[in-house]
Amino acid sequence: MGDAGSVAPAGWRDVRRIARLAAIGTGATVAATVATGGVLLGQARQARRTIPMAEAPPPRCDGVYGAKLPDPPITMVMLGDSSAAGYGVRRRRETPGALLATGLSRRLHRPVRLHRFAVVGALSAGLKPQVESALEVNPDIAVILIGGNDVTNRTAPAVAVRYLVDAVRTLHANGCEVVVGTCPDLGAIQPIHPPLRWLARRWSRQLAAAQTVAVVEAGGRTVSLGDLLGPRFVAEPARMFAWDRFHPSAEGYAVAAAALLPTLLSALGAGQERRASLAGLDGVRSLPEAAHEAARHAGTEVSGTQVRGRDRGPGGRWAQLRRRAFFGVGAVPQPGPTADSPTLKGLA
Repeated sequence: MGDAGSVAPAGWRDVRRIARLAAIGTGATVAATVATGGVLLGQARQARRTIPMAEAPPPRCDGVYGAKLPDPPITMVMLGDSSAAGYGVRRRRETPGALLATGLSRRLHRPVRLHRFAVVGALSAGLKPQVESALEVNPDIAVILIGGNDVTNRTAPAVAVRYLVDAVRTLHANGCEVVVGTCPDLGAIQPIHPPLRWLARRWSRQLAAAQTVAVVEAGGRTVSLGDLLGPRFVAEPARMFAWDRFHPSAEGYAVAAAALLPTLLSALGAGQERRASLAGLDGVRSLPEAAHEAARHAGTEVSGTQVRGRDRGPGGRWAQLRRRAFFGVGAVPQPGPTADSPTLKGLA
């Protein structure tokens, strides 16, 4: 565990404040369900029986994407849990790492060397060895997807976030840009039923908001994955989820990559200001307010900014919210004669 001093006291006050804000609107309902503890335990057991355990590992996606393009390659690393590893798909080109590497290569017209260190089942506590391995390849940018297992294992948000912020700070101190896809809303998972679903949603949002505060304080950027990026996952579960009904399908990962790609480009200094129209969301907020907004709106980027040359205002660290246009939402690579070659339809 990172030591308690790894985050400034003001930042941790923001984390605690954000956890309270994220519960607004659901707290009364959840409090009423806590009394039915036997129901919740029974639902948890049923969900575990319904969601199959991980079997075959996800396909490896390491390699150079756009190898024939000029200029030295950008080195990207994927860290985190099964969502970063791409569990749930069978072809490497369908993994989030391959999707993002191909998207970066095509938009920057440069090769991208991808290394995946993410581990299926990882908690935030497991990030340190992943970061140590990543630093050996001198990464230019790191993508971290983590948090779902912390929720299912009931890791306290403050504890999970300390491990995450240590990872972000270590990478940032070594010249690596960091983009974190925050904890998805596990309330969207079909095998989880109310009232457990309401609790899962509350816990997920609390952790996502706390992650946002800590990551921006540590010099990274976040993209909220919210309810796994919108109503399509609720409306089309058979299409957007994999066979286990828990992890995204190939198309689900393509949607997630479409949300993350613009922020990766921006972090590398090549961002395009193609933003979706969402009145009242884009703009500057205090970091706790920005984290609260992002937790409720999937696909929202949060990064640090300044106001009149100052990093902080009366409400704490200043933060910029951006609702960027997704690149190629809903596109998914189609099977073909070169099924294992890296491609990215719709994200290029």
